[in-house]
Amino acid sequence: MQGQACGSRSSEIGRWLVIASAAFLLLLVIGASRHGAEIPSVLIHTMAIAFFAAIIVDTFSLARAVQEHSQNQERLQQMATNIREVFWMIDVASRRVLYVNEAYESITGRSRQSLLQNASSFEALIYPDDREQVLREVDEATRTGRFNERFRILCARGELRWVHVRGFPVRNAFGKIFRLVGIGQDITEQKQAEDQVATNLVLAEEARAEAEALHKATLALTQDLHMDSVMEALLGSLEVLVPYTCARVLVPEGGPHVMALGERQVPEPPKTMPKYQPGFPLTLTINECPLLKEVMENRRSIVIEDTNHRNDWATFRGHTCFRSWLSVPLIASGEYLGCLSIGHTTPNLYSKEHLRRAELLSIAAAAAIENARLFTRAEIYASELEKRLVDLREAETALVQAKGEKSVSEDKFRKIFHCSPVPFSITTLKEGRFVDVNGAFEQRYGYSRQELLGRTVHELGMWCDPEGRKFMIEQLRHGRPVRNVVTWLRAKSGQVKLTAYSVERIDFDGEPCILGISSDLPEYDGKKAN
Repeated sequence: MQGQACGSRSSEIGRWLVIASAAFLLLLVIGASRHGAEIPSVLIHTMAIAFFAAIIVDTFSLARAVQEHSQNQERLQQMATNIREVFWMIDVASRRVLYVNEAYESITGRSRQSLLQNASSFEALIYPDDREQVLREVDEATRTGRFNERFRILCARGELRWVHVRGFPVRNAFGKIFRLVGIGQDITEQKQAEDQVATNLVLAEEARAEAEALHKATLALTQDLHMDSVMEALLGSLEVLVPYTCARVLVPEGGPHVMALGERQVPEPPKTMPKYQPGFPLTLTINECPLLKEVMENRRSIVIEDTNHRNDWATFRGHTCFRSWLSVPLIASGEYLGCLSIGHTTPNLYSKEHLRRAELLSIAAAAAIENARLFTRAEIYASELEKRLVDLREAETALVQAKGEKSVSEDKFRKIFHCSPVPFSITTLKEGRFVDVNGAFEQRYGYSRQELLGRTVHELGMWCDPEGRKFMIEQLRHGRPVRNVVTWLRAKSGQVKLTAYSVERIDFDGEPCILGISSDLPEYDGKKAN
């Protein structure tokens, strides 16, 4: 473009030099002729013709240049009229808008004429929260010649749009900025897409954080099976997912009574305060609280945004200080264990999202509570199981004595083995194939001795969790004793029996075998287990 402009100026200067030279020579000739010099008339006529020819040629060139300029103006106007971006030009000194194309009307809903007549009318378009910043940048652009801003505008119909406006300087021959030109784009759809991407990223990060919190909670719930540790891990993990002032695990205690199996407050009370004090743990009676009765009987999740709207809230002892409350059931293996009670002193705090998070955590929590109860049950009856191992130790003693008195020892072992009221079995270490069982074993599992001998525990499907037997075999291979392992074994009828299982590695008829003792876990006192 600059090269074309320079060439055009050079051609124009050349034409004027030719005309000036022709005029100068013609004047010299005419002047000499007037002073009496003899100049051939042919030369005078020739010079006159050349002068007028130069004028005619230049006139045609000027007309062609005017025509080309008009065509360029028309092309520029066509381009400015048909592009979607706003093209604008302002005078720096007066701040007057010199030109704006039709796209201004389609984007803003206002006429071009209103802007051309009053440049400050554009200020009313700018969204109030963005106006001060944009006008400050416009003022700065009159000095620097640069403008690049994304901001909101209010269209004539009240519609909110995002625009991206850029400006560039036009300098005079002295390098001073005297105009600003630029373009403006409607980027509403682009901004909406960017906002949606940002929202999706936030949601993805929240989902990742939630998944990580649930993972950590699940790990914490399985670290220690003592009930106090399970309660501490559960209520501590819950705070990460759902904010609360106080959270409790409420469990039925028989009849109309409900007890808080675990409780945690935020902030936690000073360590100097005794943990066990009057009213701790909290005990309730569902007949005195209609809401608690509803929760326990329906066994469904519930959210109360503002407890002031519940007429029966005052009857919920220990919870009256809460303004927001939610509850989710704790169910493991189809058994209702109780519910999570989560409260906060701030009203309208809990949403469906908080309820969803609590429900996700309740799955792992219910399983952990059930496991803790089983663990407590096993601990309570550990001494009783130890007594039952006396017969096993006697059998082991008989095997040791068999070195010197094999026949006598074998006879003694058989008597102990077959006469014991405790179920005994001998299976091969490698395959788990039955070598012998006693009468107590037949009675407990419903199989006859003939049905068992020669068959493996895998063929009969007796181990509900085959991984448990693999773990037991690994322990024996490393010389570690296996005592009082709580597992599930399946009887012939298909009934699954909760079993305390202890084993010892022996050699039977020259083959590595397992001597096992299995016993039902007796019924337990539910209050002690809790």
